[in-house]
Amino acid sequence: MADTKPTSSPSFTVTVNDPAKAAKPEVTIPEPASKSYTWKGKGKSIKYAATAEMLPLHQDDGVLIGHMFALSYVTDQQDKTDRPVTFCWNGGPGGSSAMVNIGGMGPRRVPISSQEQLPCPTQPEDNPWSILPDSDLIFLDAMGTGYSKIAEGYDAKKVWGVDGDADAFMRGIAQWLTTHDRWNSPLYLYGESYGTMRNSVLMRVLGERGIALTGVIEQSTILDYAPTLPGNDLYYMGMTPVYAATANYFGKAGKGQDQFKWFDKAWQFVDDTLAAALIKSDEITPEEEAKVAKEMSELIGLPADLIQKKHLRIELDTFRKTILADEGLFTGRYDTRFTEAQYMDVQGDNEFFAGEDPSGDAIMTPDESAWMKLVQETGFKGSPINILLSFKVNEDWNWTHQAPGTMGSPCCPNTAYDMSTALRRNPKCRVLFFGGIHDAATPFWNVKHAMSKMFLPDYLKERIEYHVHENGHMAYEDQPTLEKMAPELHAFYEKRHQA
Repeated sequence: MADTKPTSSPSFTVTVNDPAKAAKPEVTIPEPASKSYTWKGKGKSIKYAATAEMLPLHQDDGVLIGHMFALSYVTDQQDKTDRPVTFCWNGGPGGSSAMVNIGGMGPRRVPISSQEQLPCPTQPEDNPWSILPDSDLIFLDAMGTGYSKIAEGYDAKKVWGVDGDADAFMRGIAQWLTTHDRWNSPLYLYGESYGTMRNSVLMRVLGERGIALTGVIEQSTILDYAPTLPGNDLYYMGMTPVYAATANYFGKAGKGQDQFKWFDKAWQFVDDTLAAALIKSDEITPEEEAKVAKEMSELIGLPADLIQKKHLRIELDTFRKTILADEGLFTGRYDTRFTEAQYMDVQGDNEFFAGEDPSGDAIMTPDESAWMKLVQETGFKGSPINILLSFKVNEDWNWTHQAPGTMGSPCCPNTAYDMSTALRRNPKCRVLFFGGIHDAATPFWNVKHAMSKMFLPDYLKERIEYHVHENGHMAYEDQPTLEKMAPELHAFYEKRHQA
């Protein structure tokens, strides 16, 4: 998607990146704005207020860090003693919280019912699968994204990193609880993508600051970044079940087979066969490699000779370009069921192709446009630019992170250790993992693998749930998934009443 340059007009403008050489605008902090609504769905109605505001964040010594944008949905329920509060965000890093809000978790959503491009403009409607019936919702934008602003003169590097980001969100949560008199409410976190890594660090950081969590919801999770390193065999293991599910969806493998059973079959192949073959590397015999390649071919729909030529290591871009090549199409990354027409060879730059995603193109602009309308309805006077995804934040991100109890700060974080530490300290907290069989951005196999290496005792593992559906990275792209998630989320919130 091309960058959108800001205009001199005071009207709202959307950009997916920071303007390269734009003059610094005058910094003003808009006043909070609110509007009342009535949500209708599932045979009930709920009155709530949508409030847009800028939360001031300060260091412990009082130095202003900046202002974090919050869009809250709070019901008019008088007694909120047992009314949960859920803080929600997307990932990136560098992404605002607009997508998880208007996409499917907020009280209003952009309707999506198929794997097709959405029209623009599109009108938001009451969302029957929102979390609102179970919890008040607060969508926070990471610093430097959306409307969140870093204070003039404050070093952005202090908040653009694994640890600084979690610290900023801790302060944003504490500020919201103070402003809205909601201390001692049941507290939940809902994160997507990098937001799940943020959650795992926040679980520990919030506890260390005396803010106890009741539950954490992880959608499309990544906790250990090691599989993202070039050539890491965990990457190929995690991707294989996704390839199989995609091949099954397009009729290239496992015709007539149940999609989840086919996904599970590929998962078992990874555990029992592929892992050992990858570990052997060039010590595997050609005969052994050919046998594994043949079995893999039957699962993921690519030719066995191609798989063997790649030594069983199929890159995502190779799969996306090849699986539907005979139809002149390539598949998505966030959701591998989405397709677009192939590019000409002259546009074969790998970096360009890696960023091309039909599943993102289908929803991002319509979703953002509808979200901006919701904010305007509250009367909030935001700045002319709303940064949906800041490449500046992403590129400047500090990945170093010292896992609790370890030495040093590697630049490839594994925050499963933070989550496991937080659960040991707060064994009453529950965690719910959502994954999608068509998610090639954060494969579900890697999530289960990362958590299995924590060797948590049974009484803690019993408080962790794993749910996998037919969606891709953004569950709200898939209406059947939303329909399944809603009762699962309701049951998860209800478990706060259990021991």
